Amino acid sequence: VSSSYRELEKKYDALTSLVSNQSQLITHLEKQCQLKNPTKALQETTSLPVQQSSGLVNVNTEPKEVASNVQRDQSGPFHQEQSPPELLPTDTPFITYPVTKSPGPWNDCHQVLESGEKTSGIYLLRPHNTNRLLQAWCDQSRAQGGWTVIQRRQDGFVNFFRTWDQYKQGFGNLDGEYWLGLDHLFWLTSQATYKLRVAIEDWQGRQVFAEYDSNAGDSLSWHNNKAFATLDRDMDAYSGNCAHYQKGGWWYHMCAHSNLNGVWYRGGHYRSQYQDGVYWAEFHGGSYSVKKLAMMIKPA
Repeated sequence: VSSSYRELEKKYDALTSLVSNQSQLITHLEKQCQLKNPTKALQETTSLPVQQSSGLVNVNTEPKEVASNVQRDQSGPFHQEQSPPELLPTDTPFITYPVTKSPGPWNDCHQVLESGEKTSGIYLLRPHNTNRLLQAWCDQSRAQGGWTVIQRRQDGFVNFFRTWDQYKQGFGNLDGEYWLGLDHLFWLTSQATYKLRVAIEDWQGRQVFAEYDSNAGDSLSWHNNKAFATLDRDMDAYSGNCAHYQKGGWWYHMCAHSNLNGVWYRGGHYRSQYQDGVYWAEFHGGSYSVKKLAMMIKPA
């Protein structure tokens, strides 16, 4: 018993130090944002931003701007209230891998499928209206395949509390958690009208999806036509900064009915001052952080 107590005490000291370091980093970044934009300093409140109900989602809406962030694993047995994730501004944008099959490049993952490549994996893409090359994960197993995965959450290994530039360029691990990048998303969706599919799994293994005609409920229509916002680029309709409260970049309103780039909390239900988990309000509510999800697009 004495040995177990000492081991727990060491873990507690280590976690306390980690929380302290993260708090200092976040405070430093908030001060930098205030200096850059003094007319709209971050506003601290004790109440949650107003949450609104939503109607039906129009999945065929073409995403115009996008940004995201992935964060650390919420390790340890106790997760009643999590501290904000650490900002990692010096991280490399992507960990890239060899292309899975054909060298390509392809316009998108739907063209990969049409060429006969039916294996899910990393492929080289080049949208037809640009000379830019990019790598992306192609999901050929869900809903007839042909899906270009633009975001994935599954283990909390990547920090999603990022800056505007990082959301613009993309970040993460193509073989795990990642955000493809707003620039890449713009070039992909400029080729045609695309539909969005959001695949979600909870901590009990239940899987649902949203495709504007889905079994997951609509938690996106409230965000329709909203600009993408990050901590250092406040574009939401709230008097404060939604990205600050919800710890990730998103198409915030006042603030969110879904927050797929929030904090990855282990275990589902979480307790935090703000609704900052990875949640889809129509699926378990805003205080439930889902286990896995992927956002993917293909021509409508």
